[in-house]
Amino acid sequence: MEERCFINGDEKYFDSYKEPKTFTVKDILKNKPDYLEIINLKNFRSFKKDSLERRDIRNTSEKDEKFFRDQKTLFSDFEEKFFGQFLYSFKHTENNVKYALGRNGLGYWLLEIKNNKPSAYFLGLSFSHYQFNKLQQNPIVKDGSFQLEGSFVKIIKVPGLPGYDDYSAIEDGKLFKIKLEDLRKDSDSDGYTDIFENCFGLDPNNKDTDGDGVNDFEDHNPLFKSEKNKFTALYESLIDQPLDGIRDNLYKMDYFIMPFESDCDYFQRINLKAKVLVFPEDREKQPYYVRVTDVFNGGYSKIKKNKNNPNVFYIFESHDSGTTNYRVEWKNTKWEIENVGGVII
Repeated sequence: MEERCFINGDEKYFDSYKEPKTFTVKDILKNKPDYLEIINLKNFRSFKKDSLERRDIRNTSEKDEKFFRDQKTLFSDFEEKFFGQFLYSFKHTENNVKYALGRNGLGYWLLEIKNNKPSAYFLGLSFSHYQFNKLQQNPIVKDGSFQLEGSFVKIIKVPGLPGYDDYSAIEDGKLFKIKLEDLRKDSDSDGYTDIFENCFGLDPNNKDTDGDGVNDFEDHNPLFKSEKNKFTALYESLIDQPLDGIRDNLYKMDYFIMPFESDCDYFQRINLKAKVLVFPEDREKQPYYVRVTDVFNGGYSKIKKNKNNPNVFYIFESHDSGTTNYRVEWKNTKWEIENVGGVII
């Protein structure tokens, strides 16, 4: 516990940035999900052409503003049902069922509104491997299957900006196709599909993966049993701080899920109003999807003790724009948290 949760000596707060592995077409195909059919197209829009045409649609501030206004109007019905959990594209209606492609921090989803009820089906296709064309000629659901045209891609480094990555096509002209019955399959009837559970380390044949008596879909920390402790409360307080803007809608946001990496028992036992998934820090122990997809937008360090005051500690947060340093003190059975600096990238 001491080693996993507290910083020892000159130990680094966070690991240094590591260049993401470049995957080849062979690598992607080797790890392709069984449920995914890939069709090679003779006539197609290339990744480059699609990117340029998309850019032309939004190449001025006026066009960009109009684009977002139009999107807000076009997807108002999905926004009403999903409460801002996704970015939406490719709206389509088939047999009185509304469909759209959704994307959030975890990846791509097929969104469905049927009989006024919303559902989201995870695709399990890493945006580190698969890129969908921004302009599609055909409906995204046809003959009982989800389908989108796109490319195999690789992540490329943006010079001078570690951690800010771009994409490049490594093979164009693909049709990615998944049967709706595969997307909807939920073997344990817990609310999460088999594809989602396999991607994020849950048990698709057990509706209560961590054995705490709470259905995985209802459990806000389904990979670990939650437990109250003052250091668990500290992590909960820190994670809870930036959620003010969506706090009132969290109970409706079934697919707003924050992933973290931590081997600290205190962190693993957190219980919040928001949903979390906590993975091992060793990437080799993570599910393949998590290992190859940049789903982590930040995290929290182990805890550093104050040598002179046993109630004072230091903890560090990483995020897209840098790091934040906190001084925390356990006082009158609660934590007092003070921002004492950080680094801006």
